[in-house]
Formats: sequence, C-alpha cells, structure tokens
Amino acid sequence: MNESVGQTGFDTARVDQMRQILADCAAAPAEAPRSLPGHFYTDAAFFDHECRTVLRNGWHCVGRADEFTEQGDYLTLNLLGEPLIIVRDGDDIKALSNVCRHRGMLLAEGQGNANRFVCRYHAWAYGTDGTLLRAPRMKNEGFDIKSCKLGTFPCVQRFGFVYVSLVPAPPDIDAELAGLEAVIGAYEPDQFAIVHAASEVWHCNWKALVENFMEGYHLSVVHPQTLHGYTPTGLSRKGPSGVGFTTYFANYPDNIPPRGEGAPGLDAQSRHRSTLFAAFPCQVVSVAASLLVSLSIRPLTPTSIEVRWTMSVYGSSLDGDTIDQRIALWQDVNAEDREKLEAMQTALGSVFANGGPLAGDDYEGTIRDFLLWLARRDAAAGG
Repeated sequence: MNESVGQTGFDTARVDQMRQILADCAAAPAEAPRSLPGHFYTDAAFFDHECRTVLRNGWHCVGRADEFTEQGDYLTLNLLGEPLIIVRDGDDIKALSNVCRHRGMLLAEGQGNANRFVCRYHAWAYGTDGTLLRAPRMKNEGFDIKSCKLGTFPCVQRFGFVYVSLVPAPPDIDAELAGLEAVIGAYEPDQFAIVHAASEVWHCNWKALVENFMEGYHLSVVHPQTLHGYTPTGLSRKGPSGVGFTTYFANYPDNIPPRGEGAPGLDAQSRHRSTLFAAFPCQVVSVAASLLVSLSIRPLTPTSIEVRWTMSVYGSSLDGDTIDQRIALWQDVNAEDREKLEAMQTALGSVFANGGPLAGDDYEGTIRDFLLWLARRDAAAGG
C-alpha cells in the first residue's frame, strides 16, 4: 500500500467526492437501490482510504479454530501490510506480530508447529506467547529482554472461526454479528472439521468478490453445471441482516435429496438449503448440513486480492470420495466466479461503468446491505 496516496490535495478531493457518492448511493430508496460506479473498484486513492478506515478497523477471518488444535500450531499471513503469526498458545489462539523486535526480520513462514520462533537473521528467539526468550550476545546496557515482546493484535473465536483486528480497540464483534447465531447456530458451525485449505490471487477488487458471493442472481447464469441444479437463482431468498453481516438462502429444488445428515437440531427447511452469510468486511461463507466453505478475502491492491478458502465437514456422513468431489466442485465454482470477476474488473474502468440498478431483495438485497454498511463505516471514519 502506497502511504503517499491520498495525501495530496487532488487525491483528498477525489476521495471526498467518492465518499459523498457512496453516501448518496446508500441513501437511495429501498425500492430503487443502485450499485456503486466502477471507479470505486479501481481508484488507488479510494483504496488507500478504505485500507486506513473500513478495512483496518474491521474484524478479519484468518482461519478455522481447528487449524490450531495443538500447542504451537501456527499460520502466517499478511493482512493489509501487517505480517502476522496466528498461533496456539496454551488455551488461547493468539495473533502475534511476525516482526522481530531487533531489526525487523520476519520470524516465520507458512504453516506448521513450533515451540518457539527463532529469527534467522540474528537468532533472537520468542515463545508462542510472544515473549523474547533469548537474544545472543546482546551486551547493550539499554537492552531489556522484558521490553522486547512481540506485538499482539486482538484475536477472538466465533462460530469455529478465528478473527483478528489490526486496531487496539476494534468494534464489539458480538454486536457486529448479533442475530447471526439465530440464522446459522442450528448448523453447529463450531463443530465442523477442516478438510481443505488453499490460497490464490484473484485480479479483482475486494468488494467485487463480497458482492458476487452474496447474491443469488448470478447462480444459474455463471454456474449452470456446478450449482444451478442444487441452488437455482429462482429459489434464492434474502435472509436476515445485522450491524455487520448479511445473509441469504440458496434453497434446493424439492426433488433434490439432502446433502448429508448434519447437526441433529436442524429443521427440514435448513437441511434443504445452503445458508450464505458475509461477516463484513472480508469474509463470505456457505454453510449446509454437512459442508461449510469460507472465503477470507485479503485486499492487496485496488485490483487484486488474496483469497484463502477452507472447506469443513460435519461429522462422518461424508466419505473420502465424496469430500474429494465436493472439493473439486468448489474449485470449479471458484474458477467460474474468478473468471467473471476478472473480466468485470477490466470493464469497471470504463466511463460508462457508472453504477446500475440492483435487482430485487431476494436476488441482490445483500449487496444493498453491504453498501449500507460501507457507508455507515465510512461516515464513522470522519474526514
């Protein structure tokens, strides 16, 4: 992220103008909602503004809790320019800064298990709680080993997911997600076990993937072979929304059998659909009786994102071959979405990409929820 972007008078004026357009778009009547103009998905100055405000101040899903079951299990990632280590430390999962307190070297890479993190530059060693354990040959009289603990970030677990925020006093995540338990709780999302994880870079804006995943309008058009048979556009229905989330239901046709047994408390209606939700700003999820797929979106540039997606299963009703088939299916679904979003990203630079009308509530009401959230958070960020 270029820290100079947005600092000049020209860029500040442009960002202010775009913020007003965002507010105007959010203020459109509920019966006549509109999408954002294309430059909201391409403009570098506005992306810089988003990174400093609505993105940095939010809660970001960084994985599933059962990726960190053993002491020292860790995963590294870069979130909005912050290198992080997500690690199991005793009863807690912590988000540590992946930056040595000596000269700033990265401490760990990839994913694995470790009882300490040793800097490969000068061999400073840190425990899984971030405490500096050893600093060879440090004779500086001003050096205090106790003052060189790794930085930490707020880290919590909800619904079996691990969430991290980059600000010391983030929004109350329970207030953000209040009401989501009533929508997905019966699926017992914290009881799902991860079976697959993968990361890839998509060349599109972060908002485009949030919006795409959270609307059923495109299902039958973009996914005629992969999803239409089970979740046709015509059966999509808007679900509840809250301060920091939105939902919709991708209902199955009557002649389609249930997709696994799932939790014992599921009613027939929940068992016969996929329930999709977005936890703003950057997580989108599909949960069904036996399968849970989550995409964590990490904005890189105005026109690129890293997408880490995980698949988890409930219980033992799906055998290995079926799980492999579901992984392959979602790989195809993601590829179909990626191709469309990357093509759209090229078109969003046009002077004629000026924001069109959104479809009705059942098809694109979730996009309106997202735009309303963006506008509220942007207004709260002030000037």
